[in-house]
Amino acid sequence: MKEKKWLRTVLSFASECRMKMILSVICAMISVAGGIVPYIGVYQVIILFLDGKPMTNGIVFRASILFWAFICLAGYITKLVFYAISTMLAHFSAYSILENMRNRMADRLMKAPLGTVLDQPVGKLKSVIVDRVETIELPLAHLIPEGISNLLLPIGVFAYLMFIDWRMALAAVVTVPVSAVMMAFGMRTFNKKYAEYMESSNYVNSVIVEYVEGIEVIKAFNQSTTSYEKFQKAIASFKDYTLHWFRSTWKLMNFNGAVLPSTLLGTMPMGMVLYINGSLSVAELTMCLILSLGIVAPLTSFTVFVNDVKAIEYAVKDADDFLNLKELENQSEQITLHRFDIEFDNVSFSYDADKADSPNYKENSALCDVNLKLSQGTFAALVGPSGSGKSTVARLIARFWDVGRGKIKIGGVNIKKLPLAQLADMVSFVTQDNFLFNCSLMENIRLGNPKASDEEVIKAAKAACCDEFIRNLDNGYNTTAGEAGGKLSGGEKQRIAIARAILKNAPIVILDEATAFTDPENEDKLQKSIASLTKGKTLLVIAHRLSTIKNADRIIVMEKGRIAKTGTHKELLKGCSLYKDMWEAHIGAKQWAAGSEKGAVKQYA
Repeated sequence: MKEKKWLRTVLSFASECRMKMILSVICAMISVAGGIVPYIGVYQVIILFLDGKPMTNGIVFRASILFWAFICLAGYITKLVFYAISTMLAHFSAYSILENMRNRMADRLMKAPLGTVLDQPVGKLKSVIVDRVETIELPLAHLIPEGISNLLLPIGVFAYLMFIDWRMALAAVVTVPVSAVMMAFGMRTFNKKYAEYMESSNYVNSVIVEYVEGIEVIKAFNQSTTSYEKFQKAIASFKDYTLHWFRSTWKLMNFNGAVLPSTLLGTMPMGMVLYINGSLSVAELTMCLILSLGIVAPLTSFTVFVNDVKAIEYAVKDADDFLNLKELENQSEQITLHRFDIEFDNVSFSYDADKADSPNYKENSALCDVNLKLSQGTFAALVGPSGSGKSTVARLIARFWDVGRGKIKIGGVNIKKLPLAQLADMVSFVTQDNFLFNCSLMENIRLGNPKASDEEVIKAAKAACCDEFIRNLDNGYNTTAGEAGGKLSGGEKQRIAIARAILKNAPIVILDEATAFTDPENEDKLQKSIASLTKGKTLLVIAHRLSTIKNADRIIVMEKGRIAKTGTHKELLKGCSLYKDMWEAHIGAKQWAAGSEKGAVKQYA
């Protein structure tokens, strides 16, 4: 990421809190001004004592002391109050920026091709959206009030010293150039070292995630020793690198820690000289010494801010990858469709979009020159060996990806001309891996139609044959599904997903291996669920269980990304050797199964 681009990125999310940020800066400046007031008050009190006024006019002296004491207190209270307000506003702004960044990333992921999203490891998505973005908050919330105060306070103190005596002002900052030179020397390799540190940190995090996620496999195959050794080596390597970096900077850090605060090295001898030759009074000398000490703390904090700024930069750099994901082209105006037939017009597609213009594009394609028409209200099935392109066809209809070449039409309209939201409303997609959110089953089903009443949800659940098992749960429809639906079996999750699709009531239904997790006892229930879902719809089914689709109006046999043959079950048994081999293999597998499958999917139709 180019220098300072991260700052523009962060500020681009600050539109709604810009006024809060401006007020935070103003309050920080008032706080700094309030912080200088006690110095002025102390100076005046010192002058009062040294002028001998306690002896000449006690009442006036006490009144003056009380006045300046009140001024000091007022200045200190002003500093605290406005610093608190500035910090509060800065935190509000920081969390608003974080919220906007996360919402924008989530929105971008929703609009990006599904393949782009699936290519991202789940651990990385979580790390960036949750953890990396969160690292921005602390420095961002404190950089505004504290950064400004730590910059303005030394400037204000230096100006006040200039007002007393310019020579003392220069003497007070004599250690700053020395420290700055040493800091610049130490910062020569900071960017490189920080980049290596982040790379090492990301690696050890990936090893930890891999170890935790794969612990079941590690235990099952008794690989705990070798896997733990990799885990241990990664952590040890990260520790060694971090310590090596820190050791290489300790000398400079200690030198700066010793030199920068030593303002008295300049002000004490200079002050003595000026006092002896009569250029400074005792009060002025005392005040200059006090003020010079006030420069130290703000300046030393800048070393912390350098690291904070770098942390923000790298967090924004990671987030920027998601913020700039290429979006699917989206239309704004809805198109009225009068039919819902599906047509593939010479469609080719590769998961590697970079190969779209390659002369060998067809060789690298998941689909190649597919021409297909599915009539409205019919039951079509896709079959073929693994990797033949069945699921790709289904996902392209829902526009999870855009085709590389050719067109997909619904009702005669290119789906690229349909708004994504309209297309999503038209298609119900039920897969073998049905994700349930960790909320109530009622709300999980209601995702199909957020406006549906409880009665409509229950009606859909009954149609999907899941009302019975839901009511047998301790909390019925208010039972939480658990993380990713972990509290339910595979077949139960599938029926919940079908209930969700029934509630959606879309004119096009795609079932991608929807019976994959079904046991024989629940096969009949699932078939009834699917029958309710698909009644009167344009139905496309992908299945390995050929017995479930033998009554389809049309069966499309795919091989190596192409359509090998289409026809009915009987026609394909006679005219397609690939389908015949698959059918015979399927029948043979059924004979060896522990329990025979019940029924065909005539209910699909």
